Amino acid sequence: MGKILVIRGGAIGDFILTLPAISLLRDGLPDARVDILGYKPVIDLAARAGLADGGRCIEHGSLAGFFAPGSELDQQWCEYFSGFDLIISYLHDPNGFFRQNLMRAGARELLEGISKVDVSSGVHAARQLAKVLENIALFLEDPAPSVCLSDQGNVTSENRVAIHPGSGGVVKNWRLEDWIRLGEEIAGHDNNPALLLITGEAEEGKHEEVREALMAAGVVFENAHNWPLTKLGKALAKCRLFLGHDSGISHLAAATGIPCFLLFGPTDPAIWAPANKQVEVLRSKTGRMSDIAYRDVSKRAIELLSCL
Repeated sequence: MGKILVIRGGAIGDFILTLPAISLLRDGLPDARVDILGYKPVIDLAARAGLADGGRCIEHGSLAGFFAPGSELDQQWCEYFSGFDLIISYLHDPNGFFRQNLMRAGARELLEGISKVDVSSGVHAARQLAKVLENIALFLEDPAPSVCLSDQGNVTSENRVAIHPGSGGVVKNWRLEDWIRLGEEIAGHDNNPALLLITGEAEEGKHEEVREALMAAGVVFENAHNWPLTKLGKALAKCRLFLGHDSGISHLAAATGIPCFLLFGPTDPAIWAPANKQVEVLRSKTGRMSDIAYRDVSKRAIELLSCL
């Protein structure tokens, strides 16, 4: 099989949960070229990690016709799609319009993966996303993603702890004041670690509050605000520990191989937590993040930091 296209939209976490499937393609079909049609940040990440040979951004207006029945199709996109031996799509296509138009465009073979994870199945999301590859006799054994950036080489760990106090959903977030308190406590640990404070679109309007509080407390930190995924991935790989929630950044941190301590509430970690062995999860017994006690988080975070 010469050329394979993986079409994957969604947020950072959605894409990283798909990386085990993409890695399976790479390992099972080592001579094939694998391209990704998705959002530019994740294409860049996959390419730098050696998991993709190239790709195109899915945010093109000329693609719109492929989602409507009987529409006029852009010729350049038709030539693009017809150039692949196999297309694997995770797009939501309930009426089959995208499938029909891909066939009209000259697509040779199309496999459709799930567009939405079945949260009632109890099966990890990465395994659900890789299920489609069983159609070509590829079976996923390890659902843990791994991202080794091409210029990482032998990573030297730095005395730094990464904290990401946000996520894509407010109900998945622990109290901001407790994250600030935890950052101050970790900075005061005997090992005197610096902090890497990670903020982005999900924390707009709040990252200044966290920054100012940490600065007022005299905490040494670097604010990774809206960093490109590849830059952030390289920085995370050098950290001693990552602290966060159920978020795409947590999946990125886990994929770099560093120890992670994650707080979960309404979402099921059996499905959504990174499957990497060095990941530990503390889940609220009630499903409410506000019911996770500060002392439980700080005690375990300090224990993990002390033994690293």
